[in-house]
Amino acid sequence: MTSNSCCLLLNFPFQVRSLANYTSNKKNFPFLRLTNPSSLRLQPPPISAPQSKATSAAMEADQSTTTNTSTSTSSSGSCPPMNLLFVEMGVGYDQHGQDITAAAMRACRDAISSNSIPAFRRGSIPGVTFDQMKLQIKLGVPHSLQQSLDIERVKSVFPYGKIMKFEVVDGGLICSSGVHVEEMGDKNDDCYIVNAAVYVGY
Repeated sequence: MTSNSCCLLLNFPFQVRSLANYTSNKKNFPFLRLTNPSSLRLQPPPISAPQSKATSAAMEADQSTTTNTSTSTSSSGSCPPMNLLFVEMGVGYDQHGQDITAAAMRACRDAISSNSIPAFRRGSIPGVTFDQMKLQIKLGVPHSLQQSLDIERVKSVFPYGKIMKFEVVDGGLICSSGVHVEEMGDKNDDCYIVNAAVYVGY
């Protein structure tokens, strides 16, 4: 290639292969006015520096933290498989005294009190005995009150069945009962509401 020409790729819809040929035809390409093409210096695109190990570790830690905060909590960790038969649901209130455990216990009683389960005792399920009855409990409790919940007291509501999992998630409600009754143990007029789902199987 002669000193009056060079090879480059401009940001146009065509490729300029011999700059001297195009610059000589100013009528067709009036925007090319390079008098000394050999003086062009093509700069390579900037290359970003590789991330250090410390930076990569920090990014991975941030991603791990984000993942962990979105995981719901459970008192018994992962739960083994269960053959689900039916689901009972209930709601419980504590209008006076501000006792979130009392509201949770009432929610569980509400879920199971209107149901009868004769199949386990009568052997209606082939190969399944009464002792094989399993439960999974899920409560919706206001986030600010979850640390005050006495899980063992709530478990005492269930007369039989092995509790395989006890899960507490954000839910329920704190609202005003409309009245503050000190003689009933009220600290304020808050009413606590808890939702319960009871999964029954074997």
